[in-house]
Amino acid sequence: MHTDDRLSLQRIDRLRRDRVEPARYRATAPLQITAWTVPGEPVPFEVAAAQEFAPVAVGDAWGRPWGTVWFRVQGAVPAEWAGQDAAATVLVADLGFVSSTLPGFQAEGLVFRPDGHVVKAVEPRNREVRVVGDRVDLFVEAAANPNVAREFTFEPTPYGDLATAGDGPLYRLERLELALLDLEVWELDQDLTTLRGLVDVLEPDRTRRARVVQAMLDALDALDPDDVAGTAARARAELAGVLSSPASATGHRVTAVGHAHIDSAWLWPARETVRKVARTFSNVLELIESDDEFVFAASSAQQYAWLEEHYPALFARVADAVRAGRFVPVGGMWVESDTNLPGGESLARQLVAGKRFFLDRFGVEPREVWLPDSFGYSAAMPQLLAAAGSRWFLTQKISWNETNRMPHHSFLWEGIDGTRVFTHFPPVDSYSSDLSAADLARAERQYADKRHAGSSLVPFGWGDGGGGPTREMIAQAHRTADLEGSPRVRMASPAAFFADAEAEYAHPPVWSGELYLEYHRGCYSAQARTKRGNRRSEHLLREAELWATAATVRTGAEYPYERLERAWRTVLLQQFHDILPGSSIAWVHREAERRYEEVREDVEDVIGRALAGLGGETGPAALVNGAPVAVGGVPAMSAAPGAAASVPSLTVAERGHVLAAGSMRWTIGPLGLVVSAVDQTTDRELVDPAHPAGALQLLRDTPRDWDAWNIDREDSDLVAEPLVVDDVAVGDDGASVVVRRHVGRTSIVQTYRVAGTGALEIRVEVDWHERQKMLKLAFPLALAADTATSEIQFGHLSRPTHANTSWDAARFETVAQRWMLLDEGAYRVCVANDASYGHDVRRGGGTDGGHLTIARVTLVRGPLFPDPTADEGRHEFTVSLLPGAGVADAIAEGFRLNLPLREATGAIAPFVEADEGVVVEAVKLADDRSGDVIVRLYEAFGSFRRARVRPGFAWRSVEETDLLERTVPTRAVRAVNDGVVHLELGRFQIATLRFVRVAGTH
Repeated sequence: MHTDDRLSLQRIDRLRRDRVEPARYRATAPLQITAWTVPGEPVPFEVAAAQEFAPVAVGDAWGRPWGTVWFRVQGAVPAEWAGQDAAATVLVADLGFVSSTLPGFQAEGLVFRPDGHVVKAVEPRNREVRVVGDRVDLFVEAAANPNVAREFTFEPTPYGDLATAGDGPLYRLERLELALLDLEVWELDQDLTTLRGLVDVLEPDRTRRARVVQAMLDALDALDPDDVAGTAARARAELAGVLSSPASATGHRVTAVGHAHIDSAWLWPARETVRKVARTFSNVLELIESDDEFVFAASSAQQYAWLEEHYPALFARVADAVRAGRFVPVGGMWVESDTNLPGGESLARQLVAGKRFFLDRFGVEPREVWLPDSFGYSAAMPQLLAAAGSRWFLTQKISWNETNRMPHHSFLWEGIDGTRVFTHFPPVDSYSSDLSAADLARAERQYADKRHAGSSLVPFGWGDGGGGPTREMIAQAHRTADLEGSPRVRMASPAAFFADAEAEYAHPPVWSGELYLEYHRGCYSAQARTKRGNRRSEHLLREAELWATAATVRTGAEYPYERLERAWRTVLLQQFHDILPGSSIAWVHREAERRYEEVREDVEDVIGRALAGLGGETGPAALVNGAPVAVGGVPAMSAAPGAAASVPSLTVAERGHVLAAGSMRWTIGPLGLVVSAVDQTTDRELVDPAHPAGALQLLRDTPRDWDAWNIDREDSDLVAEPLVVDDVAVGDDGASVVVRRHVGRTSIVQTYRVAGTGALEIRVEVDWHERQKMLKLAFPLALAADTATSEIQFGHLSRPTHANTSWDAARFETVAQRWMLLDEGAYRVCVANDASYGHDVRRGGGTDGGHLTIARVTLVRGPLFPDPTADEGRHEFTVSLLPGAGVADAIAEGFRLNLPLREATGAIAPFVEADEGVVVEAVKLADDRSGDVIVRLYEAFGSFRRARVRPGFAWRSVEETDLLERTVPTRAVRAVNDGVVHLELGRFQIATLRFVRVAGTH
């Protein structure tokens, strides 16, 4: 920068700071302030308004951590303020805001009129409330939310748990007074903001830059520093020319979408999110009323549902704005969920529950799936999006990749089945832009597809309780609508952007497979109890819907629609992308564990009642199999006596304890490790003597940042300290080997037993008390596996075990659902689990490393932030190893561990039967309460398949539907003969079938 430019900009910045900004208010006036402190959890307005308020003063301390104080401000507008042109009376609030802290991570307030009408919120970047009339009487519900983030230094904090947060006041009331806002000065400040930002992104020697600098100097010369209000209009006239100079006709085009990314729980509990939603949405409504072009988009049906429950009048106003097209529901999901950890049916229900809510309440159906902040995206998603009636997908999180940069910003994303959806990554690399010149320039500079297209989307607004978009941001949008040196900006909906972008880019490139986030890999494993709760809940809900449907169809029992919907909504909420991944404060995870237990109790009752009605109370003993595959000799989705299986044996040999069943012979050595695994069918030894399997590895876990979120590659190779073996003995059942170990303050019991299939089951009971360490269960195997095939939702995905490219090397910790296969080609080994998601697979080191494959399952971690007690206490995991397995065996093993057989009385004939290679994912009654039966299934082996489905109930006809059970053209059904449905399914194709029942039958 030339010296003259630098000096000129210093002068401009000084005059703005010292003259223009202080002239924002022509005058101020005090108000009477009283307050009432809520003794416990937040209360509704009606309760607070009825309390006795005591006098307080500016400067007083207030607000214990997570507490609430209601302030009441009363007074008269000075008579001399009446009739002043270009001025507005406002209440200015400063609850003790800290300017260096992000706006959504500190105190917030919601303003009410005495009649309970919500006016708007006050936050650090949004402190003004317009006052109408000559009297002031307003209530401010002030939330003393602590700064858990601490500028993201990732230091342990006591504030994440009420038990450790303390009782001392966090804030000091800095300001609650009337002010006369000078609108002309405010407009001048917005002009200067736009132009000053533009100067910073223009090239120093560009003519446009020089003229903008000179125009600002001329404007400030025209401004009388002692009479800013009187000369602001004159100063603005000097800027009119450079503000009206049009943008390049071939320049980048930005669709600015008002937005406020509100995490449904994170560094605050879900109950606080309810209030954050009310504050933000009330701000948005005020902006909609004051600006005809502003459009706001908000996702997560759960957040609208909270508003409907807790703030019904505010919800009604939102509904009016939705109908006017100004407030736009997007995403079509119950919450912005994680997409790696939820099971397949869960992801389907996220879309079904979200879309149904928006259709029922507003009559609108979002067509774009909006997940800007989730931690990577399953390759099952494109098919699910299309099956839910959606056309487009948006995220920006992949911009956080620490190794590789995605090559496109607009492209077709192809899923494992071949479905493609138009996808956009906003090149602004933010979902909370302030529409600054820097952000707009970044969007244009980074847009990777500029040879073929020229438009991108920019979500703008403060998130997480920061209040959403502001008047200042909208002012920037208006000034950059057609401004030389800037992309053209229009405010519009996401659907308007996608329709235009898709039309503009006729032949976009294709990205096939998962969108793996090269970051936040620790989220596959953090907060193990939360993850176990999700896994158990998903499988219980599968059983509950299946048996409740069977009981309704076969016995006429009442289907528990409300109970199942309530349980599903709880599980869907817990799948939010900072709850299920384990990256929230302790409060959130304790609450999640409690809610999972409530789901378990409720759903177990549904299952018990249904089975009692189906099998009777006095019939012969039977085993109930809710899985879509045969387990323990019991056919899929039926109840029958179990078939005889290979009886496991245990003998003592020279090398240790030998466990055998089926074709497998396992030897547990004196250190409690697997020293031999012989597949007697192929006479193959799978354990290298130098590398025993079943080792528990305690590793260092000290990520560079984002503790709960991240695992660094360096740490994943560093064994912190060895585990001490305390005892190796035969279990009480005489058929298992029990190994007791300890390390530090942590004790571990490892139990080996062999299932009838020959699989080695390893149950690991951990009493965990380590910090900044992680525990992995390792299986080095004498296997040259080129790929590891992991189960994902509605199929599976293969990943290389080598690190040939930077993309391969960055994928060092991966996610799987219930199983993965180590694939040597003609020979495979299955590793299955009942509660884990994080895995890593690599080839061995050294010159012989290619003949060794090391698979590890990540069990528990001990991050310090945001929950310094994460994973403390007891956990239980079961992991199995099944050699010689194919995909069918892996699927069966996954269900065997996750859907154990139940004991019951009375036989139950199979409710739905399907040929091998087809997995029935869900059986339920139709949502429209017609009594029709919905069967969702998919091709599971990864190739074209002809198959048959045989319902075990009376039905009249069958039709195909989308996920929302709306009839769609037939794709899978090819014929119906003698009660058998003949299907043709493509690779991993999902089909949802509606069986229309015969009236009056059960």
